[in-house]
Amino acid sequence: MPVIALSVKKMKSLTCPEGSSKQNFHDSQCKGLTLEVRSSGGRTWYFRYRDTYGRQHQLRLGDATDINLDQARQKADQFRGQVAMGQDPNEQRRTRHQIPTLNGFIQERYIPYVQSYKRSWQTDECLLRNHVLPSLGSRPMDQITKGDIISLIQAHRQTHKPASSNRVLVMLRYIFNLAMEWETAGVSKNPTVGVPLYKENNKRERYLTAEETQRLFRELERSQNPMLRFIIPMLILTGARKSEVLKARWDEFDFGSRIWRIGETKGGQARHVPISDALFKLLDQIGTQRKSRWLFPHPETGEPLGNFFNSWNTARKRADLSDVRIHDLRHSFASMLVNSGHSLYEVQKLLGHTQIRTTQRYAHLDQGTLLRASNQVGRLVYGSSPSAPSR
Repeated sequence: MPVIALSVKKMKSLTCPEGSSKQNFHDSQCKGLTLEVRSSGGRTWYFRYRDTYGRQHQLRLGDATDINLDQARQKADQFRGQVAMGQDPNEQRRTRHQIPTLNGFIQERYIPYVQSYKRSWQTDECLLRNHVLPSLGSRPMDQITKGDIISLIQAHRQTHKPASSNRVLVMLRYIFNLAMEWETAGVSKNPTVGVPLYKENNKRERYLTAEETQRLFRELERSQNPMLRFIIPMLILTGARKSEVLKARWDEFDFGSRIWRIGETKGGQARHVPISDALFKLLDQIGTQRKSRWLFPHPETGEPLGNFFNSWNTARKRADLSDVRIHDLRHSFASMLVNSGHSLYEVQKLLGHTQIRTTQRYAHLDQGTLLRASNQVGRLVYGSSPSAPSR
């Protein structure tokens, strides 16, 4: 392997010996730099070095038609400096090849993982497919910057509410945290760190009053859907989610202990709902029509009823409650409990929340309750409740 002082002029005269497929020429002016000359006429720059274990390696720098002598020497000097610092350029290059794109990580790691425990994983998949992957999916994860995240969320916010954009950001934060936890090649930082959440001003509070509830019940009796008069009261009496009520089975109810055991919950853990006197009476009425293991079977398929929006929409409009959503019935359950003097801890247990912070959103106190609480302070201060001033 000849060692020569390479120059532009010298390189033009270099040829591969007859009978050989290639010949390497080592540059005496730049340690480790090698020019491979092939019988076909092709020429390629390489950098040769030994790692910290004394093993010899060869790193391809590029084709001599694309990289000139000065550029090849600069790249060789750069890699030689890395070797001197104990780094292995080949290992770094292999690591770069192992760095997944965001789409690759999501499809191969993230989605299979959340499928194993998250009931709403399909929502994640939909958000990623529609709002994240079109712009960032093909990018290697180590190349996604904080600026990329900010641009993505700002663009999303143009057509969505703050809570929706925050959901995308929180999901991306979780994805990158998992990538770091799993020691994914190249992922050493989370680009979502420092990107603030939007202030959410769209939290809607709607609670049924006692008069509205009675008005609604009257319209339920008129509904052409015979199950609606049982489904809606059960939602209000238990504070259960719509899916929990629709998928309720008779074998989940222990009438001796007065307990309804809900096996499939949003959090993935079973929870227990007491069977109140009113619920006991309602279940007894449903039981007179019992023809299935489900409380509310579809009349044609026998499977749990999936949708009753049309009949619900008709009933709420007739009751002049068109702004009331199904989930507001759960809100109303919590509000009635708190306004009856029950603690947030009791409400938390009945709703099946793991965080008291979640319960606080539902725990609405009406003005009358707050006024009575304030008057209690007056009685403690003055010994009796002072009369309200006349106007």
